[in-house]
Amino acid sequence: MAQIICRDLAVGYNGIAAATGINFKIEKGDYLCVIGENGSGKSTLIKTLLNLLKPVSGSLEFGDGLTQNSIGYLPQNAVFQNDFPASVKEIVLSGFLGKKKVNAFYSRKEKEEVSRILDLLGIKELENESFSKLSGGQIQRVMLARALCACGGLLVLDEPVTGLDPDAMDEMYSSVEKLNREQNISVIMVSHDMDAVNKYAKQILKIGR
Repeated sequence: MAQIICRDLAVGYNGIAAATGINFKIEKGDYLCVIGENGSGKSTLIKTLLNLLKPVSGSLEFGDGLTQNSIGYLPQNAVFQNDFPASVKEIVLSGFLGKKKVNAFYSRKEKEEVSRILDLLGIKELENESFSKLSGGQIQRVMLARALCACGGLLVLDEPVTGLDPDAMDEMYSSVEKLNREQNISVIMVSHDMDAVNKYAKQILKIGR
């Protein structure tokens, strides 16, 4: 079964639809880009996928071992306060918190997985650095690593390159593409960058007119 099947979905707030007639299917290893004008309902769709909002109508089915609690999520401008007193490794480890019991310690396996993910994303040398000292591009890749700790096979990225300079944008796109191609991780990315959409997307979903 597909990881996600969406049929005639309407999404919105308090039962009032912001976007309707949404249909798509995500198979393992897909790369879906969601496009549309500001206010068209793209972020509302993402919140519905994450179970932060309930569908107004239609159906949203999960399969192939994926649940709404096992989606790795990177929101727009996903930063902590500038003086947050934590190392990169501690920030990335916190991605496991949603899977743990209250006050549970991090396991050796989780710590080893963090090292593997940091190495995979080419930021292993940052693991002991203070998160508050990172550049914007480094922050986004650290937050991508954190999302991978929560990921059960699908990453959802809401405009992940907002505010980044061109070099940092390229690094971020390359990191996501590598995860999709080499790790077979499915990707849903909201984007206004049509050059990136045309380069990386295997499917394109337009929300709104």
